[in-house]
Amino acid sequence: MQITHIEIDMEGMPPPTPEIEQERRVAIFDLLEDNSFVLPAREDRSVPPGPYHLTLAIREKRLVFDVNTEDAQDAAEFHLSLSPFRQVVKDYWQICESYYKAVKNLPPSQIEAIDMARRGIHNEGARILQERLDGKASVDTDTARRLFTLICVLHFGA
Repeated sequence: MQITHIEIDMEGMPPPTPEIEQERRVAIFDLLEDNSFVLPAREDRSVPPGPYHLTLAIREKRLVFDVNTEDAQDAAEFHLSLSPFRQVVKDYWQICESYYKAVKNLPPSQIEAIDMARRGIHNEGARILQERLDGKASVDTDTARRLFTLICVLHFGA
């Protein structure tokens, strides 16, 4: 199964910077191009088949995944604590800021080193997300990376 539509609920959050808006657009585009998102079977109820529409939000200091079918049937909703993400999100934005500055005036070798560090932090965020989604949804590494970027966008405004 997969996600065919995604919304980021930015209600009550400050407007994103151009860099954050660009991160959001690229992550959504890449996510919709290729993703794997499977809801596991539940003992107490059947899981509506996908593809799915996903809304990501932060409510009451929790990350909310609101999953619906394409015909707007509720498929799942789960809330994750933001605590496990706080440090990696902070690290990610710090390295992104360094990267944005580097692109403007550093040589390619230094930009590449910063980008490698950024990818490493991004991978760590994706790993944490996969762990937090265990039992709720199964996502591959690329999907987790793209979702982590969107979590960072949300977290920035929270």
